[in-house]
Amino acid sequence: LPRVIGVVTSPSGAVIRDILHRLRDRFPVHVLIWPVAVQGATCAPEVAAAIRGFNALPEGGPIPRPDLLIVARGGGSIEDLWGFNDEAVVRAAADSRIPLISAVGHETDTTLIDHAADMRAPTPTAAAELAVPVRADLAARLADLGARQMRAAAQRMSQTRQRLRDLARGLGRPQALTEGARQRLDLTGPRLEPGLRGLVSRRRAELAELGLRPSVLAQRLRGARRELDKDRQALDRAMERLRAERRRRLDELSARLAGGMASRAMAARRRNADFRTRLEGIDRRLRPAMDRQIGTARERLARLDRLRQMLGYPETLRRGFAVIHGPDGLLKTAASAGQVPQWRVEFADGDVAAAPLHPSAAPPRPRKPREPGGQGSLF
Repeated sequence: LPRVIGVVTSPSGAVIRDILHRLRDRFPVHVLIWPVAVQGATCAPEVAAAIRGFNALPEGGPIPRPDLLIVARGGGSIEDLWGFNDEAVVRAAADSRIPLISAVGHETDTTLIDHAADMRAPTPTAAAELAVPVRADLAARLADLGARQMRAAAQRMSQTRQRLRDLARGLGRPQALTEGARQRLDLTGPRLEPGLRGLVSRRRAELAELGLRPSVLAQRLRGARRELDKDRQALDRAMERLRAERRRRLDELSARLAGGMASRAMAARRRNADFRTRLEGIDRRLRPAMDRQIGTARERLARLDRLRQMLGYPETLRRGFAVIHGPDGLLKTAASAGQVPQWRVEFADGDVAAAPLHPSAAPPRPRKPREPGGQGSLF
């Protein structure tokens, strides 16, 4: 299944359209077209250069290297097809490391490139059919193989399951495997206690025959204790010698370590002095930068505060407008203002209580908005 197909043909003829149409119907792939002249004096050198150029593309380069080449041309007279009899074209086709299909002319036309190519197609459309299979047929074949695989797996599992059931029937009940051992245990249990008592009695008699009386055991114990005391004294002397040797080595290591620690402490003090010098330099550079950043942030904050004050509604009140508050919130229409008994009018310098002229009357009709440029309150 080629992923990239290189086509050497004229880009303006019907051949390339037939090849692309057939590839799109059967198995869409990436197609690279190398435009060449398919007749005339420039035909042979351009076709040879195209074949060698496709072979010169590197693997994994920016331009994908084709997996298959198609050299195609429509039908014509022998003079029109003569460029494909040229030695350079034939040698380029023979040297091509990429498989090459020759589709020059109609089925009855034969050129030398047909003998040098890996395969000859009677027409350009047939070359496209030889290049790729039908994708739908492949999908159907894969689906059939998948179904066969599922059926085979299900059959294998069914056979294995049936075999396991047959073997299980041959094993019998699990309890039957332990019934014999359980019965022997029940029969042996009552004889266990008398047997243990007899064994203890025999061992006691054997011990008495050996003559291990308490006085003999005490004498042996005193001898073992004396030997143990000697061994302990020898061990104490050995431990004292080992302790003295270890103390001497520890004193030597302490002296060496003290000298090394002094040199490392001096090096550490030098490094600390270097770090402190570098830190002071960084601090001197950092303070002006922080001051500039704080100043910039303070100026931006001041601009935002001025913008907030300018866009806030208190500035609007200072220009002569007012806000009307009712018992349940702001009054935004004349109809809602006529339905409450009392208002609270907010000006820039304070609040004033107000009431409609005729509370029992119907709500006043809304007035027309003032002309642009007029001044006055919002009520």
